[in-house]
Amino acid sequence: MDDPPLQKISISGPTLASLIQRFSTSPSAIQGLLFGHVTHLPTTPSDDSSPAVPTLLATVTGFLCSPSFYESSGAVIPSALHPHSSVLGWFSARRRSALRPSLREFSVTSSLSSLSQFSTSIDNSNPNLKSNSPEQPSLFPPCVFLLLASPPFDNAPSSHVHTHEYRAFQFRTGDQWFEPRSLDVVNIGPTFRGHYGAFSPTSSLPALDCGLRGSPMDEGGDERLARMKQAANDQRELDGCVEGFEVGKLGRMVGSDARSYTEGLEELYKKMLVKIQNLTSLVDESSAMVLEQENHNRKLKHKIFRSAASE
Repeated sequence: MDDPPLQKISISGPTLASLIQRFSTSPSAIQGLLFGHVTHLPTTPSDDSSPAVPTLLATVTGFLCSPSFYESSGAVIPSALHPHSSVLGWFSARRRSALRPSLREFSVTSSLSSLSQFSTSIDNSNPNLKSNSPEQPSLFPPCVFLLLASPPFDNAPSSHVHTHEYRAFQFRTGDQWFEPRSLDVVNIGPTFRGHYGAFSPTSSLPALDCGLRGSPMDEGGDERLARMKQAANDQRELDGCVEGFEVGKLGRMVGSDARSYTEGLEELYKKMLVKIQNLTSLVDESSAMVLEQENHNRKLKHKIFRSAASE
């Protein structure tokens, strides 16, 4: 008897993002197990007299990267799986390849689906379903397969923008073939915006320390704050000097008052040059600190990626 068909497979956005992040930071291809549960979807009433057949939804709630749960021939090692784990299937992520299951992936999926001791119990808690119906299956084999791949032709392999494709399958044990299933990413898209209409945090946010310390950008913060205050005072002083030099009074530069008025303009020009020099020095120092912070962030990212790759 063939296993019951799935209508679709769902996975949460954070789980899929975590899987893609693990794939993108790994130096090579990765494989692992998928965990979750299988539930009945509400039945859709029909106009004809035929009874409505309940459809199944497989929800992926977690994954585990484990390349050692099958042999080189593709046969799954039962001792490598926990006997009470809710295994839905497994996943394979490989670089620069097409979204087509390979022969080894076919062998692994076929071997995993045949292990009936790891079948998942189907949740029959839907009130619209009759729990005592003998036609409803109670167990679902681990036949879900999720394939992830990066594009086969990548024009910018050193780019920091990663593009990944994914596709979900259900392995039909009776006919021994992969049947594509739609993958529903929960919490992504306009359909799920209504779920966040009323939200209240379960815990208060921690107090943030806003002191000028803890980063190379914060060294000498008191000195920079004093210089900023001094620059503000200089600006107010310069604004006071500009008073009385409106455009309409430029006619005073011609005539008997031209000498005294010109001396005032020259004094104002000198103060403006001093102000511009101060601003230039502040810009140079700010650029140097920004460059220092960028180098510091680059070192931290490199350290994080190296530690993630070593795992």
